[in-house]
This record gives sequence, structure tokens and C-alpha cells, in this order.
Amino acid sequence: MSRFTAIPTIPQSGVDYWQSQTFSALKENIELLAGTGTELDGASRAITKGQVSITSTPTQNMTRVTASGTGYTISGVTVPSLDDYAKLVSDVQNLANDVVNLRSAVNILISQLRG
Repeated sequence: MSRFTAIPTIPQSGVDYWQSQTFSALKENIELLAGTGTELDGASRAITKGQVSITSTPTQNMTRVTASGTGYTISGVTVPSLDDYAKLVSDVQNLANDVVNLRSAVNILISQLRG
């Protein structure tokens, strides 16, 4: 849990007007970011490093395409070999698994950032 020290009230006398306004604005912004201000919904609260606990994503499955694109020409039409077709299916499945892992990581990160 994050801890923040309270900022004392900004003096309204004994300082120039611009200083008072500047310090007041800084105080309000810092309190909003720290979540210690008067904002009820916490929409402006900062996310601290300790609140993000997502681990790294698993090792990527698909590092290269294994299907080579060779095939056979039958009656003027080129068709893939069964071996090449199976490699393509495997490549697509590996890619789909990688996308699922990345989507999961992104969704976890989004939920942590939303608090």
C-alpha cells in the first residue's frame, strides 16, 4: 500500500498571490494523484509500481512459419501437400495460443490499472 505525507495548508497571506495560487494548484494535483484529495471516485489517482503485479507472458510459441508453401500441381491447379497443410494448421494454432496469452496479460494489466 502506498503512503503519502499530508501537504500542509497553503498560506493565503504573507506570500504573493501567484505563489499562493501555484502552490494551491500543486497541492490539489498531488492530492488527486495520491488519492488523498476530495475527489470521491478516485478517477485521478495515480497507479504506483507496487500496484502492478502482472508477471511476464509465457514464451512465444510461434517464432517462425514452418509451412514451406510447396505443393503439387494437379490439372494446372497448385495444391498444398498434406504435410505442408499440417504445418500451416500447427503454425496458426501456435499463433492463436500466443494471441490468447497476450490478450490475457493485457486484460490483467487493464484490470490492475483500473484498480
